[in-house]
Amino acid sequence: MLEKIKKFFSDGHRIRLTAILCFIVLYLSAQTALQPNNDPVPEKKRVELKRAGELKTREGFEPQILIDSVVFFHDGAYMHCDSAYLDQKSNSFEAFSNIVVEQGDTLFLYGDYLYYDGNTKLLMVRNNVRLENKGVTLFTDSLNYDRILNFGYYFDGGMLVDSLNELTSYWGQYEPGIKIATFSDSVKLVNNKFTLYSDTLKYNTTTKIATILGPSVIISDSGYIETRKGWYNTQTEESLLLDQSLVTSKDGTKTLTGDSISYHRASGYGEVFGNMVVTDTLQKMILHGHYGYYNELTGYAMATDSAWCVDYSQGDSLYLHADTLKMITDSIFKQVKAYYGVRFYRSDFQGVCDSMQFNSRDSILYLYKDPILWNESYQLTGDTIEIFMNDSTIDHIHMKKYCFAIEDKDSVHFNQLKGRDLKAFFKDKQIHHILVEGNAESIFYPEENDKTMIGLNRTESGFLSIGLKNKKIDKLKIWPKPKGKITPLADLVPDEMKLEQFRLFDYIRPLDKDDIFRKIKIRNDQIIKRINVPDNLFDQGGDY
Repeated sequence: MLEKIKKFFSDGHRIRLTAILCFIVLYLSAQTALQPNNDPVPEKKRVELKRAGELKTREGFEPQILIDSVVFFHDGAYMHCDSAYLDQKSNSFEAFSNIVVEQGDTLFLYGDYLYYDGNTKLLMVRNNVRLENKGVTLFTDSLNYDRILNFGYYFDGGMLVDSLNELTSYWGQYEPGIKIATFSDSVKLVNNKFTLYSDTLKYNTTTKIATILGPSVIISDSGYIETRKGWYNTQTEESLLLDQSLVTSKDGTKTLTGDSISYHRASGYGEVFGNMVVTDTLQKMILHGHYGYYNELTGYAMATDSAWCVDYSQGDSLYLHADTLKMITDSIFKQVKAYYGVRFYRSDFQGVCDSMQFNSRDSILYLYKDPILWNESYQLTGDTIEIFMNDSTIDHIHMKKYCFAIEDKDSVHFNQLKGRDLKAFFKDKQIHHILVEGNAESIFYPEENDKTMIGLNRTESGFLSIGLKNKKIDKLKIWPKPKGKITPLADLVPDEMKLEQFRLFDYIRPLDKDDIFRKIKIRNDQIIKRINVPDNLFDQGGDY
């Protein structure tokens, strides 16, 4: 019995001892878990010191002092310097002299001073900074590089250089991952063929395309461009210019503007969409259209879609509208061509036709297919009309085939001339001599001195010549074998008052410079059909 009791107490002691030991272990474990962590930075995120020639400490100065060929490593990047202060508590360091940062085998960063924060992965490099990335080099004195977002930026002036361009600005940012650089404030892009000045610019170092985001000027040996928005391929010299950009020739005499311009500087041409305006101050021409094309090398310009132009070279401006307008200019001459639905206005003459051409070399204005020309009270029609200019005035007009001239006397009586070929000569902007050759027919209303009409004088002959003085017939000559008849006014019947194919088109006449845009169709009862003569007067009844 005594032995059992001793054994019981002996076993109970061991049980209690075991329980006490377990409690102590659990308590110590709990206390350890509750202790603050003196190392807040996980080991894999801590800046590693890979090498240093000498390590020192200074009383009252917590960071470690590292000297001679110091190398740090952090998250895939090696950072070299001559000396550094390493603050393990904040997981950061300051590096001095001969800074080299290597991130992989594509990004290298150099400078005189570096502060690196291992927690934010922010590099702050100062003085003689150079960043190199696959053929791109960035120079500055102050660069911050965010390794998390993978971009660097400067804020006190810098320069980016690649194989083609040199870009400078006060503020700039470079993103190596997507090869995009952004520049702001006093931006300058220098290419061996041009220089671009801008307020804000993006640049792709791979495609060499500069995206314009603010007021910009591009200057080259062929001229300059003013724009606020668009892009310019510095490699191919192609560009898209938006927001009413302006292209100006080197001598400043020619300009091109429009809502958007597809411009090819190397080839010298631009394609314009919306509100195109081409000006030539040397030739004194302005060309408008909603779509157009311009070649600054050849001086060729084309406009369509509400196309119109102004020629102010003759003193009195000529306003011209057509479906399509073409203009070719050089330092001496200009040529203008108009197609379909031509309407034009000048104070001394107005007209409509299907197509028109003007050459300053010979100073002749050619009107083709269904031309109608007005000069004061005269209406002139024919198969083709040629207007010969002398400086700023009309010298003479030559009408070919199916010629018909009408002078409105009082809206009831009309002087008329008809023939195969007609020439009207001008003096002081007024007709003073008319010559009709071939099948000449005429109707005139002779007047007394007090302008009272005597009657109707009708003639037929092979040729007819009229001399005018103060807008009155001064001399009349008809030959050979002329036929004539005078009918008193009282004896006139309506059918005798008009020559065959008499047509009055006063409702078509452009009344002012704004009226050139009015579209009017010839009335069906005025369309003249000519047998076996295609493309002659009014055979289509087109719009004017």
